[in-house]
Amino acid sequence: MLWLSTLLTVLPITFSHAIAEELIAADTALNSATEESNLPPVSSTTNDTTIETTPAPQKDQEIRQRISGIFSEIEGLNGITIKVNQGVVTLGGEVPNEKKAQQAINLTNRLSDVVTVEDRISRTLDVQDNVTPVVKGLKNQAQGLIKALPLLLVAILVFAIVTWFGTWISRRNQLWQRLTPNPFVAELLSQTIKVIFIILGLILGLSLMGAEAIIGTLLGGAGVIGIAVGFAVKDTIENYISSLMLSVRQPFRARDHVVINNQEGIVVRLTSRATILMTLDGNQLRIPNSEVFKGTILNYTKNPERRFTFELGVDANDDPIAAIKVGLDAINGLGFVLSKPKAIAIITQVGDSNIVLEFQVWVNQAETDFYKARSIAIREAKHALENQGFSLPEPIYRLRFNTDVEDAIKTLSPALQSSESPIGATVTTIDTKDSSASGAADTDDKEKIEAKARAKKVLRGVEAEEVLDARPDTKLMEKVEQEIQENSGDDDLLNSNSPQE
Repeated sequence: MLWLSTLLTVLPITFSHAIAEELIAADTALNSATEESNLPPVSSTTNDTTIETTPAPQKDQEIRQRISGIFSEIEGLNGITIKVNQGVVTLGGEVPNEKKAQQAINLTNRLSDVVTVEDRISRTLDVQDNVTPVVKGLKNQAQGLIKALPLLLVAILVFAIVTWFGTWISRRNQLWQRLTPNPFVAELLSQTIKVIFIILGLILGLSLMGAEAIIGTLLGGAGVIGIAVGFAVKDTIENYISSLMLSVRQPFRARDHVVINNQEGIVVRLTSRATILMTLDGNQLRIPNSEVFKGTILNYTKNPERRFTFELGVDANDDPIAAIKVGLDAINGLGFVLSKPKAIAIITQVGDSNIVLEFQVWVNQAETDFYKARSIAIREAKHALENQGFSLPEPIYRLRFNTDVEDAIKTLSPALQSSESPIGATVTTIDTKDSSASGAADTDDKEKIEAKARAKKVLRGVEAEEVLDARPDTKLMEKVEQEIQENSGDDDLLNSNSPQE
């Protein structure tokens, strides 16, 4: 340790001065860092222009003067301080809000010689500084609106006149009916003209106000809204288009007897939403036009001649051709049966116990009730066949036994007749002779004679004529006429003057 103390005593004084200078330099650097930490945060934005290689101090001065001149003309930017060095602009001072600070930075970046912008601006967020510009802006807008009131009134007046004229033209029903006999198409044309004039008046009014840009915005918004509404009311639009097509095509008329998608009834009217039928039960039926347009339509009134069929079976031993002649003679004797096309009958099948005949008869359903006529024709054909000796047998089933079973039955039959049944049942003697069949036939003939006598007694009098009357029931058509007259406000799209497909 002696050598260390000796070294310290002989150190030159200059070393002490050097250490002192280093300590002073370190303290100065520390103070500088502390001062910089107290400054507001710095953000920089860089201009994309090409940086010159040789800096020009004169150009820095020109940049500062140019920025100062711009900021002096803009409210809220007067308090900004500007420093320019080597093309780098440092903005300081205070502004009311972030919007003004960004405005100052954007304006500075637009200068061609600015390299980058250092943001040291303080946002005060002062209430008065922020509220005053808003109040002033509202005041200016109010003053502008007051000045524009006369022009606004003229634009509204032009819009009202054009709209009124379009409405007046759309209400000229005779004009549209003269252009097209279809009432639905005429209404569609009138409403289209009305909408066109409304849009024209709106465009003229906005043009007078100098707001042509709003027109494009409105049309674009209307297109987007139209697409959205189109998807939302797809079924309604489909129903409307179907109504238009049905009114043009006219597949049926009022009072027509139709079947639409297996729904049968008399047509009352065709509206813009539904086809109204009166069912054969006397009830009102509404079918959406979209279903009617896409559905299957059977119109009985289109061709009044209609055919009905029915089947009767005769005994397998009878001649089917002779039975056909007897049945057709009886059917052709009915007043409602048409001679052209004439009624016919065919053999459809030969069964185990009978031969099935199918009669095909034509009637004019405009003058004859279809179902009544079929019922009466069946009755007359049946009676005619029975009166001529033809039998209408029921199905007969034959049971075949082998010889052992037959012998056993013959052996047991006398014993069963002589003894009492243990359960008190009646035992019928089985007779294999043909005399039993003839006895059953005599019983059937007797029952038929009694049935005919009973029918004559029941059908004697005026009421029998009503039962055998095949004319259409007038009650249903009266209800249809009443429904046609009682229009609920919906226009009938069926027009006898329009061409029918």
